[in-house]
Amino acid sequence: MTLTPRDDSSIVELIPALRAFARTFYKDATDADDLVQETLIRALKGFDTFSSGTQLKSWMFTIMRNAFYTKIKLYRREAPGLADCVAIHPAVEATQEWSLRGKEVAAAVNRLPVRYREVLVLVAVLGTSYEEAAVIIGCAVGTIKSRLSRARLCVLKDLGERSTQSAVEPSQAFVAPIFVSDAGRQ
Repeated sequence: MTLTPRDDSSIVELIPALRAFARTFYKDATDADDLVQETLIRALKGFDTFSSGTQLKSWMFTIMRNAFYTKIKLYRREAPGLADCVAIHPAVEATQEWSLRGKEVAAAVNRLPVRYREVLVLVAVLGTSYEEAAVIIGCAVGTIKSRLSRARLCVLKDLGERSTQSAVEPSQAFVAPIFVSDAGRQ
């Protein structure tokens, strides 16, 4: 399959979404842009494997995720001096804390009133739009937004968080090794 002008424009229209998704992998904008470029190159090379009738955005996001994990594997394998010097290994916290925190969040969500819990699950967990959630629940879009805001605040209060930022920003202890090494370049 060869690219048509329509396909070219579809890929170009996805670049802002690709950049936003890349920023979830890298804090540094330059590294994120490099990942977007790698994704675009891989997508254009492998466009003949794209199945028509599937979502181009999902296909490109999958390519980006795979490119990122490939870079991590290469980084770990090719990092100079890691085998020689134990002192430069970044400390990584045990995953038990994240597992426990996930259970705490699930319990806090389960303690929400039903009207808040259903909106939180529909919008924040399942990714349903406000409009779709309003139709499903049978209320106004403004009500959905209000309930979602209240649900988030109730969960944060239940978890003992003081601000919304503290719940979404990872502490330095939980940053992946690739981010720790890139932190010096920022």
